[in-house]
Amino acid sequence: MLTFVRISTNLVRMTNKSSDTISSLAKGLRVLECFGAKTPKLSITDVSKMTGLDRATARRCLLTLHAEGYADYDGKFFTLTPRTLRLGMGAISSLPLPQIVQPWLDQLTEQIGQSCSVSILDGTEIVYLARAAQKRVMSIGLMPGSRLPAHCTSMGRVLLAALPEDEARAIVEASDLSPRTRFSVTEPDEVMKRLEEVRSQGYAIIDQEVEIGLRSIAVPLVDGRGAVVAALNTGMAATQDKVEALVPIYLPRLLNVQSGLRRVL
Repeated sequence: MLTFVRISTNLVRMTNKSSDTISSLAKGLRVLECFGAKTPKLSITDVSKMTGLDRATARRCLLTLHAEGYADYDGKFFTLTPRTLRLGMGAISSLPLPQIVQPWLDQLTEQIGQSCSVSILDGTEIVYLARAAQKRVMSIGLMPGSRLPAHCTSMGRVLLAALPEDEARAIVEASDLSPRTRFSVTEPDEVMKRLEEVRSQGYAIIDQEVEIGLRSIAVPLVDGRGAVVAALNTGMAATQDKVEALVPIYLPRLLNVQSGLRRVL
């Protein structure tokens, strides 16, 4: 059984004001964060409601993004441009973790013949840091920077299980628990029960909760001090009769990589 330790998330933000911070920049970042897969096109009114900023401030922020090439504007709706990818990809590429884990992922995916990924927790979502794709098993393409809900993914549950129970529950209750498939867990108490199982066994298995026909198994990545710094998983088509068949096939390989990376993280 693995001992999990606390990892940080951005669910709780610092709200104290300081003369060392730029409030206009903070407002602009809040506006940027409004855009997502479910909200790709937003009006000034939409952004004002989502951020709590008045319409005039929201308008200035949006028009600034448009002027700097980070947003398109059709006269009513704003959409982000590919230029914004520079911000996220720059942050990911500057992190040492993706560079460290990528060779291990490449080797692992060749050994088991399945795609493998590493992610971290960001609020209610996981963010992919590195990936080695052997074959495409999801309808959506995954790559570094991709996001998925934490509560219904194997890596997300590993990372949530590493948190103190009250912190994990706060994230689960703040999540959108709308069912993605008929197998999705939609009750916070049931998700917490699954997290307890992950803490006990040291790995997480997801059976078609994200997408029909997809299963995955994940383990935590732990540094030399015993802190959970990320999660490692592999995903495959649901071809076995029972999901438990994944354990003897894939878990030993994942644990080997976990052990190897612990020596270098």
